[in-house]
Amino acid sequence: MGIIPIISLVIFTTALSSYLLLTSRGRFLLKSLVTKIKRQEWRFRYGKPNYLRSRFTRTITIAVIILAAVIAGNTVSAEVTGSPPVSLKSVSVPEPDNLGDFVKDKTAAIKLGKTLFWDMQVGSDGKTSCASCHFHAGADNRSKNQIAPGLLRVNADGTENPDSVFNVGGLPNYQLKPEDFPFHKLSNPNDPTTIVSDRNDVTSSQGIFNTKFVDVTPGNAEDKVTTEPDPVFNVGGINVRRVEPRNTPTVINAAFNFRNFWDGRAQNIFNGVNPFGLRDPNAAVVKAVNPNSLEFVKVSLKNSSLASQAVGPPLSSFESSADGRTFQEIGDKFGRIDKRSLSVGKGKKLPRKLAKKLLPLRPLGKQLVHPQDSVLGKDSRSPKPGLKDRTYTQMIQDAFKPEWWKSNRLIQVDSEGRRTFVKKPDRSLQTNEYTLLEYNFSLFFGLAVQLYESTLISYDTPYDRYLEGDANALTDQQKLGKELFNSKGCAGCHAGLELTTASVSSVAKDGRIKRAPFGPRSPEDNGFFNIGVRPPTDDPGLGGHDGLQGNGQGNPLSEARLAQLGKFKDLLGENPPTLSPPLNSSETVFANGAFKAPGLRNVELTAPYFHNGGQATLEQVIDFYNRGGDFGVLPPLNLSPEEKQELVAFLKGLTDDRVRFDKAPFDHPQLFIPNGHVGNTNYVVNDGTGKATDDTVEIPAVGRSGNGGTPNFLS
Repeated sequence: MGIIPIISLVIFTTALSSYLLLTSRGRFLLKSLVTKIKRQEWRFRYGKPNYLRSRFTRTITIAVIILAAVIAGNTVSAEVTGSPPVSLKSVSVPEPDNLGDFVKDKTAAIKLGKTLFWDMQVGSDGKTSCASCHFHAGADNRSKNQIAPGLLRVNADGTENPDSVFNVGGLPNYQLKPEDFPFHKLSNPNDPTTIVSDRNDVTSSQGIFNTKFVDVTPGNAEDKVTTEPDPVFNVGGINVRRVEPRNTPTVINAAFNFRNFWDGRAQNIFNGVNPFGLRDPNAAVVKAVNPNSLEFVKVSLKNSSLASQAVGPPLSSFESSADGRTFQEIGDKFGRIDKRSLSVGKGKKLPRKLAKKLLPLRPLGKQLVHPQDSVLGKDSRSPKPGLKDRTYTQMIQDAFKPEWWKSNRLIQVDSEGRRTFVKKPDRSLQTNEYTLLEYNFSLFFGLAVQLYESTLISYDTPYDRYLEGDANALTDQQKLGKELFNSKGCAGCHAGLELTTASVSSVAKDGRIKRAPFGPRSPEDNGFFNIGVRPPTDDPGLGGHDGLQGNGQGNPLSEARLAQLGKFKDLLGENPPTLSPPLNSSETVFANGAFKAPGLRNVELTAPYFHNGGQATLEQVIDFYNRGGDFGVLPPLNLSPEEKQELVAFLKGLTDDRVRFDKAPFDHPQLFIPNGHVGNTNYVVNDGTGKATDDTVEIPAVGRSGNGGTPNFLS
């Protein structure tokens, strides 16, 4: 290309830049143009075919680049000061359209949800709550007895091949150290070929001991259980608490996710019973047609993945439940113990045992509630534990419409799972007889916890204040990091104001499934990616199955694979998006080893990182991306040391200090958590029942004004 055309283009683009910056139409065109430039830049950098096939195309491209250079000094200012304030505050928290069919008082439901989330009495052991794994920035900062071996490993054909060897620490109850990380060690962190060691263990959260559920004693926080020898989680034959096979994600901002859990199995549609939405044809709750007449009904609440997620852990034999305790019938043909702990327990015991145990108990009866708690303060009994003058029955009745809890009839469930509606007797109920309120407890639990978690939105970060027009909210270093975040492709997965393509808004915009924008353009689930953290056989992630079949496999978790099988509408409730080119039933779907892209706010506080918890610091995370991942998936970024520091600085600009210091709405009741067991990997203390004695840590109650927060992982 000659010098005269280039000079002409410079003059032209300089004039054009004034129009683009000074008119609203021009600013719109500018925004579209910059977006296209970034997309084209990504294609060049990451090996897309060369689109500049002609001299004319090259000329236009140079014009675009010159235009971008001319206006570059103005785009940041225009972004901050020339546009209306846009931050996470502007994003509506997703909610089901038919919520009003169930909830009569949202404020009361939020109060119920916060109580259930933090109440240690929910667990089979009377000590384990949802918050036991989500107390620090919505995640878990514990570092002793937090290692699981590669329990989710599979063979190349997908059959189970669990690894029970502890490569980190050698045995359970290990105290992690900074030098244990990353789990995939290199002599040169910029060169993926310089492997020193590789371990497939997972840093996660300790849950409960391996026990079999027998029954509940109404009014007693501890279930009747029998201790079962644990072949994996034991020290010298004494059981220690089991550890989940995936790292614990934060619950903060999880309300924006279209699906939840790392593998997306917590469905967007809540069926009122379990995490599986329309995938489970047997899921049903009971509705009172009138006080003397009951009927089974199927419910469907869209944008309720948090409710689907909430009803999973209370029944997980790894997280908080003795094996065999369920909210409701999943069905005998579905009932089995998933060896990989991904199911909700064994479906043989059908009744609503958790409700029967909890309802007579004082809510939060083992924990102090701060008098200034932003939700529960008015009901605090401080300095005594629990809530005053409140029962779970009253809290449910305050929050939900009476047709879901008020009836003169009972649901009687026999040993074979047959259910019969009977008149209430003039005697105490047996443990296989359930009031309507008890039977529908999973519905109340899921929706109440979802509504509480939907208040945990961290929109007051330096980054959000910057987006709202405060040019000084980010440091110069953080602004440089922000530009790198966009130009180096980070925003390809962490897009939008939610900083994840796994969000409800992203799915609404681009569809539940789509074609990858680069390479062979294979179909993929929106928001799920294999970035090479581990080989897909270590943990198939989205490539796994839901387990809802007698063969133990079930249907694919991947929605793209459901579309290939022609099951999308039946199992997900809508027609699949039309892809271009159309989806072929035999083409490869990117699902094996793919996991949900998390949002990034408060990432400074939520170490360890990735689904395996194999990186302990943000610096290690940036090194991982810089070298193109550990297992050959990503293109290398070739960052300088200064650019790495800029990216880390930007990520720290995503921290909401209300989260850091437990200020409302992130304040909470008192909590007691096990931080491993008294002893070490060679010796633990038997509590007399074959279980190791807990090393218990107190997390004090905090009110709306917050406190000093809890230390970060390994701090």
